[in-house]
Order: sequence, then structure tokens, then C-alpha cells
Amino acid sequence: MPVPHVAIVGRPNVGKSSLFNLLAGRRISIVDPTPGVTRDRITAPITIGERYVEITDTGGMGIEDIDNLTEDVERQITLAIERADVIVFLVDVRTGPVPLDDEVVRRLRSIKKPVLLVANKCDFPGLEDHVGEFYKFGLGEVTCVSAKNNRGKDELLAEIAKRLPPIENDSAAPAEDAIKLAIVGKRNTGKSTFINCLAQEERTIVSEIEGTTRDSVDVRFEKDGKTILAIDTAGVRNRGSLRTDVEFYSLARAERSIRRADVVLHFLDSIKNISMVDKQLAGYILENYKPAIFVVNKWDLLKGQIVTSEYGDYLRKTFPSLDFVPIAFITAKDGKNVQTLLDLAQNLHKQAGTRITTGDLNRVLQQAMLDQSPALRSNRLPRIYYATQVSTYPPTVVLFTNGPELFDKTYQRYLLKTLRDHFRFPDIAIKLYLRAKAPQFTEDEKSASKPKRISRSRSRKKTEKEVGDLWDDV
Repeated sequence: MPVPHVAIVGRPNVGKSSLFNLLAGRRISIVDPTPGVTRDRITAPITIGERYVEITDTGGMGIEDIDNLTEDVERQITLAIERADVIVFLVDVRTGPVPLDDEVVRRLRSIKKPVLLVANKCDFPGLEDHVGEFYKFGLGEVTCVSAKNNRGKDELLAEIAKRLPPIENDSAAPAEDAIKLAIVGKRNTGKSTFINCLAQEERTIVSEIEGTTRDSVDVRFEKDGKTILAIDTAGVRNRGSLRTDVEFYSLARAERSIRRADVVLHFLDSIKNISMVDKQLAGYILENYKPAIFVVNKWDLLKGQIVTSEYGDYLRKTFPSLDFVPIAFITAKDGKNVQTLLDLAQNLHKQAGTRITTGDLNRVLQQAMLDQSPALRSNRLPRIYYATQVSTYPPTVVLFTNGPELFDKTYQRYLLKTLRDHFRFPDIAIKLYLRAKAPQFTEDEKSASKPKRISRSRSRKKTEKEVGDLWDDV
């Protein structure tokens, strides 16, 4: 099952970033008394017992951004809440409840997810007596912590663990009855035509699933004995301004569909150039590690003018970070290559569920390090002590290293490409976490690190050679 997500939310200046850094075990988020420092969602993997969990730091709810980015910050908070399995609502015990806390509670009440109320800045036991004021929120028991003084961390992790979704028993879990396909793209790329082709009827909606919102319609149908759930969305318009309501909500619909999907079909019009909207959608697909296919529709209009390899080269140059994403050329109006596209989508979904053994993973990465050594950074040689796959959908790999900051993005892409080339997920995104781990020395290595007495009766030349050999061993 996927790695569970925990979102830390609350009003400004309650210590969300400090708590995030405490749980992550290192300073990741910027901690500053100025409200509004955190804008984007910041994530990090942690372990609770033997289980991996991803925690997310968010901006302060209700903050008025000085650069007029308030809507963007709020949108990032909303995305974090939507993805979360558990929500940590952080309050400040020193100030007590304030009106903005009430506003946060109002927003959280409409969310049917576990909410853990946590009082921060309980720097000494006497302050815990003041948490009674927060019981008026009706969110149950209050967990006391001090991110600054590292108090209450273990208790908080235990409370989070109680609220995580249960680990499914693969043998007892029911089989998935449908693969979810998100169909996204600009207007007039043929998405509705594709839906009608799949349903084999002149209608966009075959059946609506209860709970579907107006901006996202689920279309369920049977194809060759297999159930497929197509998530149909309105086309994303080219935007002259990022502030217009129509463009904002059309993009939001597409993004929501991407998050829900097992596989994303990114529709492109063969007779039009790639636009900024296409690049935004592609970036969001990459950000969410979703299996995807570039679907070049209306290919019949370019018959005899260009070959598929030339158009493929054009896409690869346009989307260099998604060079592993397969490309399908279809004509939805005639149904040409539609079945091949569905078969490819199911293959990608299968790849996303692939699990590889720790031994095979480490052997491949060790050889990759030998074939192409990473560059020195700050006079330190990057090292990978070992690696393990911790999840599927998407495949998630954790590398234990001598310093995550030593591995630049270029080398990380090299490692990801190596994994795709050697294992059974060549066409999908792999989630890669880098964590710091202290090196483990054997008894022989420990002995070699101790200075050895060198006899004064030996020649100076021989002594210098042995000292040099000694430092090489160290």
C-alpha cells in the first residue's frame, strides 16, 4: 500500500516548521518568527516503528502574504489536507485559543479524516496545565509537545501511529475492480471523443458514481471483460493571467483528477505546439509520481507529413524530465490504437506495483556507483550504505547515505535511470528518498583507525611510507 501522509496544519507562528524539523530529525524547513515564511508544502520521510510515513509542513492558515501569494499558499495547504491520511492540528499553549484557531477548526470539521490536536511550546511541565482551554474545539485529547526542547516527540508519534490507516493483508484484500484513468489536457484535444470511443456510445457519461463532484465525473464501463474507470475533466484553457477564475478552476479540476488516478493520460493535439498549460500539467504529473502516457491525438491529420519518431523527439526535448514516459499515437474519432493505449495503461499500473528484493536493489546501485562515481562535494565523497524499497504505487526507494546533500539532482536522475533500466518499471516514476546514516565500522576498521607506534630505529624514509599507508587505511 502507499506510504501514509501526515499533514501539519495550523495558524501562523504556532511552530509547525519546528515540529516538522523535530519529527524529520534534521533542519529542513526554515524556522523564523516572521509570519508567512513557509509557503510551499515541504515533505520528508520518517519511520514510526517499522512503518514509513511522509510528513508535510504547510504554511500558516489565514496568513496574508506580503507578495500577494495568499491564494497560492492556501491552495498548497488544501492539497496537503486532501492528500493526508492523518492531520496534526497544531496550537500554541502560550497564547491559548485565538479566533484564527477557530477558523482552522471550522475548516477541519468538514474533513472526514483523523485530526490530532497538538499543543506546542509546552517547554516545561507547568504549561501543560493550560491545555484545558483547547478542549472546547471538540477534537478529543490534547497531546503536549515542545518542538524547541524536544519534549513529547515519542508520545506524538505514538498518537499518530494509532490514527494511521491499517496495513492491508494482501491475501485478504479484495482485488481492485477497476483501473482509474485520468484524462487531462487542453481544450479541443479530443478527450470527450475518446470517452465516447471507450463507452462505444455517443455520450460522455456512462454512469456517475455517488459522491462525484461537478468538476470531475467518473465514467465506468466494461472493455474486453475488464472494468475501467475514466475520470473525465473539463479542458484546461490557455491562460493569459494566472488570476482568472475560469483558468484556475479548470487547472484545479485536472490536478484533482491526476491525484486520484492510477494512470494519467495526458492528451496532446498533434497539429498544435506544446503550450505552457501542457508543461504545467506534465510538471504536476511528475510531482505526484503518477504513471503517465503522452497521448498524441488526431494523428490522422499529420499522415504523410511527419513520422512518429520525429514527433517523439520533439516531445522528449520539450519534457526532458519525463523522458521515460511512453508516447501513444491515436485517432480517437476512428478508435485507432485505442485498445493498444488501454493495454499500455494497464501495463504501467502493473509496473507501479512492482517490488524488488533488497539484495538485487543494492547490487545494482553498488555497480552504478562503480560505473559512474559521484563528484566530490565539500571535499566529501558521496556514499550509499544500503537501499531498500519501502512501498509501491509508486515504487518508493530509500537510500541511506553519508549525507543527502552530497547527491545533486543530476546524479539522482542517473540512479533513477539505472533502476528503470535494470528492473521491471522502465516507464514510470520512482520516488527516491535520501537519508543520512552514520557509517558502521567493523572491528578491523576500528583497529586500523587507531594510531600505531612506529619504532625510532627505522629509517626516516620507511617511517614516512608507513605513516602514509596508515593514513590511507584511515
